[in-house]
Amino acid sequence: MTERTRLRPWLVVGRTALSLVSVTALVATGLVWSRVDALQESVNTTDAIAAAGAGPDAPSADDGANDILVVGNDTRTDLKGRPLSAQVLRELRTEATDTINTDTLIVLRLPRNGGKSFAISIPRDTYVKVPDHREEKINGAYGVIKARHAQRMVDAGEGDREKIERESDNAGRTALVQTVQGLTGVRIDHYVEVTLYGFYLLTEAIDGVDVCLNHSTSDPDSGANFRKGPQTVRGGDAVAFVRQRKGLPRGDLDRIVRQQTFLAAAMNKVLSGGTLRDPGRLTALEGAVAKTVVMDPGLHFLDLVNQAQALASGAVEFVTIPVTGVGARNDRGQSIITVDLAAVHAYISGLATANPPPAPAQPSAVGENLGGGRLLDFGAPAPRRTAPAAPNCID
Repeated sequence: MTERTRLRPWLVVGRTALSLVSVTALVATGLVWSRVDALQESVNTTDAIAAAGAGPDAPSADDGANDILVVGNDTRTDLKGRPLSAQVLRELRTEATDTINTDTLIVLRLPRNGGKSFAISIPRDTYVKVPDHREEKINGAYGVIKARHAQRMVDAGEGDREKIERESDNAGRTALVQTVQGLTGVRIDHYVEVTLYGFYLLTEAIDGVDVCLNHSTSDPDSGANFRKGPQTVRGGDAVAFVRQRKGLPRGDLDRIVRQQTFLAAAMNKVLSGGTLRDPGRLTALEGAVAKTVVMDPGLHFLDLVNQAQALASGAVEFVTIPVTGVGARNDRGQSIITVDLAAVHAYISGLATANPPPAPAQPSAVGENLGGGRLLDFGAPAPRRTAPAAPNCID
């Protein structure tokens, strides 16, 4: 295996936690070789990384770090394009739709010099140029290119539904990788994707995750309805918890904080609780991975094992790309987040150096400084614990 593929990354994002958790659990119970090998064979793969890397505008692979794009998508189908049942959609607190949005996007920046690693969140409303297409909110890049590719195949007479689904998905993933590369200025080396349904299955398998809120909050669109204080969320409630953005002080930006905090809590529960000793839960986790995870073939689950403890201990620093405006409108009336590409490139490049740049100052509210050019950053807040064993309280 080459140096590029022998990674030991810190895989950090709510919906992708299930893949990392599964492998860690298998190792802890002494079932590594038989169960991990079987799991690796069952995972769906994509060649989007190779396709995006071969493009004429791909950044140099020699950018100082191994970079993993972690994606959570809200598809209402399985990985073969078959619609989820009405019962599953009800559990997910959502409805059927033909569109796909990638509402969780995180780039893991793992410096080759052994320096500090970062999990860089990209807000879903970030307005960017999609290759061979117009400007879009970044969460729509996958879906619009997938739909266009599928329609072209149908128009050309293709009737094999699974082939259309497979090839159009790959086109969408490739476009997403290219779009992220254009935004960040770095070469994406690996890809991990988990569906909304996969996130649901994860929380069911580990019997919920402990969270804490500073205020009671509600959002009918996501199904979120949570009280103030510590509580355990699982299944549909957990999905609503990380999807909520209405009713939060900073909308999509506080949603990112929800995802970051939830992931750390989930990992801590798995590594310190009874999940590792429960064969039934391990089997459920394996099933979730097989049904809902997509990876590039160069990334092996064993590459994720050694850093699971680092994730749970908080050794990875969560940050968010610097932005210049929140709440602007594009020519279609959509609410967008604007960025200065040169500034984003410089910030992300600096995270792989011996002296990473400090995060820019946070705004006090959504809508502050929509045009002045000062860069804004929205990282996770400093932990605030009400008791030694209590979860961090967030908005």
